[in-house]
Amino acid sequence: MAALRYRRFLKLCEEWPVDETKRGRDLGAYLRQWVAQAFWEGENTQIAEPEACDQMYESLARLHSNYYKYKYPRPRDTSFSGLSVEEYKLILSDTLEEFQEMNKSVWRKLQEKFLPTRPEEKHRAWTRVLSRPWT
Repeated sequence: MAALRYRRFLKLCEEWPVDETKRGRDLGAYLRQWVAQAFWEGENTQIAEPEACDQMYESLARLHSNYYKYKYPRPRDTSFSGLSVEEYKLILSDTLEEFQEMNKSVWRKLQEKFLPTRPEEKHRAWTRVLSRPWT
């Protein structure tokens, strides 16, 4: 039975799309990582709670098949602002990048601004700093 569960999860992972605009917060990427950890022995993995595993698979399969989208259809595909889903995705991805930039410490921002990015330049920069006479 573990082999059957493993194959079902693998099939679900293959069908689940990965959205590159959601770096670090994509459900498809998280699902692949979770399956790799949960079934680390592949088909030979022993499952401690098979009922919970089956329930999780069924829940994920319903999400993937848009079961709830069709069960509870929206009357319109717009929101209060009138923007489309694609426009919201674009805004969200840009805004998250800006927030990550804002959350960096002042020290980190200074390091990124003044320190070179290539390893050989980093070595030269630090040797220049260390070889200067301290007054």
